[in-house]
Amino acid sequence: MGNYAFIDGINVHLGVRDEGWEIDYKKFRTYLRDKYNVIKAYYFMGYVKSNKGLYDYLENAGYELIFKETMKNSDGEIKGNCDAELVLHAMLKYEEYEKAVIVTSDGDFTCLANHLQKEDKLRILIAPSVNSCSILLKKNIKHISYMDDLKHKIGR
Repeated sequence: MGNYAFIDGINVHLGVRDEGWEIDYKKFRTYLRDKYNVIKAYYFMGYVKSNKGLYDYLENAGYELIFKETMKNSDGEIKGNCDAELVLHAMLKYEEYEKAVIVTSDGDFTCLANHLQKEDKLRILIAPSVNSCSILLKKNIKHISYMDDLKHKIGR
């Protein structure tokens, strides 16, 4: 049995972009496999029809995509919050994986990370950057890694 990764796609994309760099998702998938024995990597994001090329790229890089229907808010911004889907999948797949790798900086996942940590099912939480990582996660989760430190390995 191996580990599964649960990736908050938009949080990771925006968190790294705000730090001024981009992830090479093929390198990141290889890193997850080699460093944390991740045999399945679920990537959660809102579905936008015009992003088909991105979806094909991510699937070819080895991610299993989980989509949330998107809607436009009153400002015309596309929204597709996948928090509930990520938590649900982490719990539905609970018996299938040895440990979970959660990839996000969003404090909304503190309850999931805390539960997995308490049950010895959390391998590590990977946040896009120290700056964007929620204080709730920093305060409660023992093992956090930051993509800032991986830029030379997984950056474009």
